[in-house]
Amino acid sequence: MYGDPGTIRKILTELGDTWAVVGLSNNQDRAAYRVAEVLQRYGKRVIPVHPKAEAVHGEQGYASLEAIPFKVDVVDVFVNSALAGAVADEAVAKGAEAVWFQLNVVDEAAADRTRAAGLDMVMDRCPAIEIPAL
Repeated sequence: MYGDPGTIRKILTELGDTWAVVGLSNNQDRAAYRVAEVLQRYGKRVIPVHPKAEAVHGEQGYASLEAIPFKVDVVDVFVNSALAGAVADEAVAKGAEAVWFQLNVVDEAAADRTRAAGLDMVMDRCPAIEIPAL
């Protein structure tokens, strides 16, 4: 199941509050920008991960997960499905506790690898939709 309610609740309410948002830039027309705003309103620290490494919403950006010099709890993935598996693998290597693939981002093999590594995993869901419901 892509979005088990128990896993969604655990990621949003029980895990740490540092979220790396892969694909987040200052482009206000992109969903990542708006979702990051919602996550911040709910107390999450949102770290932008984008090749431009721009600061977004008051947080320094990084070009990759690997470049972030501190622990990340959740990796929120706003890249297309073809690229998402590599990001999930980077999240495992980074020591994240969970990976969240946004709406329309699906990679079953990546989800299996991520879960096998002991991380919680959600696919094809949006935390900005889920968190107000909690």
